[in-house]
Amino acid sequence: MTELLPQVALLTVAALAASTLAAVAGFGGAAILLPVLVALFGPRDAIPILTIAQLVGNGSRVVINRDAVDRRIVGWFALGGVPAAFIGGLLFAAAPLDALTRLIGAFLLASVAWRHIRPRPAGALGPRTFTVIGAFFAFASALVGSIGPLMAPFFLAAGLVKNAYIGTEAAATVVMHVAKLVAYGTAALLTAATVGIGLVMAPAMIVGSLVGKRIVDRLPERVFVAIIEVVLVVAGLVFLIGG
Repeated sequence: MTELLPQVALLTVAALAASTLAAVAGFGGAAILLPVLVALFGPRDAIPILTIAQLVGNGSRVVINRDAVDRRIVGWFALGGVPAAFIGGLLFAAAPLDALTRLIGAFLLASVAWRHIRPRPAGALGPRTFTVIGAFFAFASALVGSIGPLMAPFFLAAGLVKNAYIGTEAAATVVMHVAKLVAYGTAALLTAATVGIGLVMAPAMIVGSLVGKRIVDRLPERVFVAIIEVVLVVAGLVFLIGG
């Protein structure tokens, strides 16, 4: 039992850092958690474990920001996202991921540049648009584990900021993760061990969400958007170069 303590401690620290970052920027937690999970458990188990941890983290952010969630956007997102996440989850084991990861990186960098070259007016994206957005990104998420940075520009383009952005993006992600877990279970990728490991990180994920909420409440709106764009650029470069 004592030999497991270092792993539990590492998972707890990584989960706390990941959840706090995600609670501030709305995404980015997977960039911290996924390398740790791959190192400890291998890539095959890392994605399902990450999905469980993210489900807890996003669920806690939905509860914390429940009054600011745009339910129309979440509903339209789920309409396209649920079936796409399930199909993507079934294809996860055989998917060629290197080229997709580099494409993700290029998209992140382009999305930040586009916001500055030709910024969209607040509210430019209507709720119904998120059916297509949900289908595309839920499918990609089932393959690569997390695509929060990709979805961020679209939620921002809908006019969501601060608590509305954090809560709505988290609620859409929860729906997506549930569908992914059903698919992983159907494909025999979800075991009692992976569920247990994911739940070990649950308390740290919830605490990180609470810490992040306090930080967001004190941030000016302009600083909040700037933080998101910095994380987008860093994630884009990592994906593009690392592949």
